[in-house]
Amino acid sequence: MAAAAGTVGWGLWTATAAYGGAATRVNIPAGATESAIADSLSARLGSAYASKVMRIWSLAGGQPRTAHGSYLVEPGTKAMDLARRVRNGRQTPVRFTFNNIRTLRQLAERAGEAMEFSADDFMAACDSVLSARGYRSVAEYPAAFIPDSYEFYWTAPAVQFVGKLADARDRFWSDERRAAAARLGLRPVEVATIASIAEEETADRDERPTVARLYMNRLQRGMKLQADPTVKFAVGDFSLRRITGRHLAVSSAYNTYQHEGLPPGPIRIADAATLRAVLSAPAHDYLYMCAKEDFSGRHNFAVDGATHMANARRYRAALDRRGIK
Repeated sequence: MAAAAGTVGWGLWTATAAYGGAATRVNIPAGATESAIADSLSARLGSAYASKVMRIWSLAGGQPRTAHGSYLVEPGTKAMDLARRVRNGRQTPVRFTFNNIRTLRQLAERAGEAMEFSADDFMAACDSVLSARGYRSVAEYPAAFIPDSYEFYWTAPAVQFVGKLADARDRFWSDERRAAAARLGLRPVEVATIASIAEEETADRDERPTVARLYMNRLQRGMKLQADPTVKFAVGDFSLRRITGRHLAVSSAYNTYQHEGLPPGPIRIADAATLRAVLSAPAHDYLYMCAKEDFSGRHNFAVDGATHMANARRYRAALDRRGIK
């Protein structure tokens, strides 16, 4: 009787043992063996707690094939509860949040860090999913995504992941918004491209509609955009403070000092607020802009070249005073 009571007591102690660390996510890859599962739990949760979970999991008939997944373990989680979740493959969804992403590859790498698939899997999925949805080239793919928070199971394949993000973008582009873009003579991808330039031009959200309309004014008049952010994108250096002749000479379809019209696609993944700002940008006659000489991040706008050149001289003088080359 004493031995039986001891066994029951040990079992109860094991089952009710609580995780005492900080919230931790444990990822169990496809094809993991029982030993590999134990190693994953031990590495993330500590060997003492992990051994209790594995003991209960084994006694409950756990099979490696059903353990595949990602599990968030909160402080106080009982060993029995986690063992049951792993046995039944009851994953905890991954919340994937992104913003301030410039390139498709950056988004791919962010996704690859959060999910089981790799960054290369993400890129391949874009080719599969987005080309079928009418995107004309890889350059247009960034327009398929809108920064936000999304939930996925860690095991979701890349094509499902890309498809869900693209679905959110499609929901944004209601018939009303598509009609608004058409009135501006723009496709949704082109709206995203203008929005991306406006975001790179100014961090001031209140200025973005003005900047967007300025570039639409230039497009409508057949003028080159001459947008410095597109040159930075072509060069591959967004930290540039001063655009020189060397940068303007870079041969690239994104160099809007060399080529008329919009670049081939967005130069960053624009957020929904900026897309709306493009669609509702108030009318004005500005054709030129130059960063303010106070380095506030805002701009001086002009309707004529002479005023613009005066603004530019003040800004260049400020750069010289600060020794910015």
